[in-house]
Amino acid sequence: MSQHPAPSTPHFDLVSAHRLTLRTALLLTIPPFLWAGNAVVGRLMATLVPPITFNLLRWTVTFVLLLPVAGWVLGRTSPLWSHWRRMTLLGLLGIGSYNSLQYMALKTSMPLNVTLVGSSMPLFMLGLGRLFFGATITRHQYWGVLLSTSGVLTVLTRGDWHQLVGLRLVPGDVLMLMATATWAWYSWLLTKPTIHQPDPPALRGHQAAWLMAQIIPGLVWASLFAGAEWTVTPNLQIHWGWPLWMALVGVSVGPSLLAFFCWARGVSEGGPQAAGFFMNLTPLFAAVLSASLLGEMPKPYHAAAFALVVSGIVVSSRRSPPAPAPPN
Repeated sequence: MSQHPAPSTPHFDLVSAHRLTLRTALLLTIPPFLWAGNAVVGRLMATLVPPITFNLLRWTVTFVLLLPVAGWVLGRTSPLWSHWRRMTLLGLLGIGSYNSLQYMALKTSMPLNVTLVGSSMPLFMLGLGRLFFGATITRHQYWGVLLSTSGVLTVLTRGDWHQLVGLRLVPGDVLMLMATATWAWYSWLLTKPTIHQPDPPALRGHQAAWLMAQIIPGLVWASLFAGAEWTVTPNLQIHWGWPLWMALVGVSVGPSLLAFFCWARGVSEGGPQAAGFFMNLTPLFAAVLSASLLGEMPKPYHAAAFALVVSGIVVSSRRSPPAPAPPN
């Protein structure tokens, strides 16, 4: 087993440890697009299936799809069992909690609002990294947060900043803030294992097995949450039919499998801090997808917001010049 430093010693600068290349940028752009579609689908399914149950069904379908290529993780000699603490925590955050909270948020919020609140991700990424993982925050990242947040607010206010005065948070917005903090923690743990939660090397080399190892405990958490949902809320119903089945297959293949693979690879190459800024692309994609479903064309403020968000990504990924050497 590989050795990992103790949690008390890590103080590192992710700007120098990771590099944002064109390939990494593409990897980190695909998940926001798929997750924007997931928000739209989650809103459409709100009347067909309870939100937490929808999350359980989604990951159950994903589990079945992964069985042919990653079923060996369930074997007795699988490294999953010796790293159960880490997999249980990742399964709780990434599988059991994040999407349950998001689908619950979509019961009272529109997809665009939910994804906009989720664009506070850079703030959570930088804050958690600074407080708990010893990561430094550069001047470029501060400017990146300002630019990206300006892009998000441009969409939120439809280009009219006077609307900020009348903004009000609904329960779904609060739930999405909780979900965003959960995902930021999950993303940090992907690249910063501790001596108590080490990485299983055999799983790290196999992305499908790595995701399967998280889904197995994640399904346990999702089942517990779904059970609580049915216990607390009486008269719940699932309206089975081709719309629900199509939605389940769609969110299992795209936002689950493809997005998780791209996100895990992108975070490992570009770092959690840089990856957090790409989450701000989600509301822009959500706006375009929602407008397309309603037959409306994107507005000029969407283009302005997109430019601000991309500028924030570019600025935040710049490396600070090295400090001058002290005089001899």
